[in-house]
Amino acid sequence: MFGPKKMGELKNTAAAQQELETRILHGLACEWERAIWILDPVHRKKMRRPLFSLRDLNGRWGHWSGNRREISLSRKLVLNYSWASVREVLLHEMAHQMAEEVLEGRQSTPHGPFFQRACDLLRANPKASDDYKPLDDRISQEIGGGEDRTLLRVKKLLALAESSNRHEAEAAMAKAHELISKYNLNLLGEEKGKEFISLLVGRPALRHFVEDYALAGLLQDFYFVRGVWVPVYVPEKGKMGRALEISGTIPNVRIAGYVHDYVRRFIAMEWKEYNPGGTLNRYRLTDFALGIIEGFRSKLVFEAEGRKKEREPCALVKKEDPLLKKYVAYRYPHTAAIQTGRGSQDPRVRRDGKRIGKDLVISKGVMEGAGNRGRLLPS
Repeated sequence: MFGPKKMGELKNTAAAQQELETRILHGLACEWERAIWILDPVHRKKMRRPLFSLRDLNGRWGHWSGNRREISLSRKLVLNYSWASVREVLLHEMAHQMAEEVLEGRQSTPHGPFFQRACDLLRANPKASDDYKPLDDRISQEIGGGEDRTLLRVKKLLALAESSNRHEAEAAMAKAHELISKYNLNLLGEEKGKEFISLLVGRPALRHFVEDYALAGLLQDFYFVRGVWVPVYVPEKGKMGRALEISGTIPNVRIAGYVHDYVRRFIAMEWKEYNPGGTLNRYRLTDFALGIIEGFRSKLVFEAEGRKKEREPCALVKKEDPLLKKYVAYRYPHTAAIQTGRGSQDPRVRRDGKRIGKDLVISKGVMEGAGNRGRLLPS
């Protein structure tokens, strides 16, 4: 028998679990409402919101039940994988719902032509079910072939970038960037076997600061990904906000996602040292962060120009991949520019950030931790 204290702990645990699952279910409903807006008005009007549930699904990530009008997702999925992985499975099950209820495709083969048509309309992954690996696992797994060898070499170079020898660290990071650029130049003419994925980076929020958009622009300009700010559920607020979603090949998304997290951590660490007493306000943090990103950007440009002078065939300047452009246009058919306003600025703080940003060296860890990024709630 449990004593009163233990029983109270169990009740609290059960209550916390219930609250978490309630928030997740609300998030699924909000994501469902968001997802149908990609449909044309005729199809969107026919889509009726189903019930949502979390279940212990054996060997499956999700399930659509036409009899219950219910989309069920695996507890294992929602509690152990990123929200990007959850969204992918949700869209897959929405495609089953659409195939049956909107396209009237009650087929003996669940993944037949009606389902494939629904996936195309919803931009859903037709494979995201049963034993298909969730998005996080596909990103973190060893890729094999040339892509794997490229990432391994990049990882080794970024490990060298941890060197206490400043010149050695700078040279290692520059070499890693050169390798990334050469790899992508070699990919430009290829069409077979090129797979693109999209991954959420950073935390979803109702409001993002100017430095968040500046960092997104840096990733797009230098790391061979395309970024779009997409609607995403914000659990703390219980409503839809926005998060950055980057698209590209698996190696590029892994590298760009790591750079994003690394720069964010670097800014937080340097700001804590720069503002130890906490006397500077949030606007000065924006000035400082923008300066760091600006300084790091100037460093990348300088490296690229140096390679051009040496008449090397590549430089770390983004070249448009027509297949990635086509993928992005399909995935995000309706986009709009985001206006970012600025309040008062402190040029001195901005200059200090820029000076620090010029010394930023991206170092080891690019292959680690990708599966933890973007979970609905922090662990």
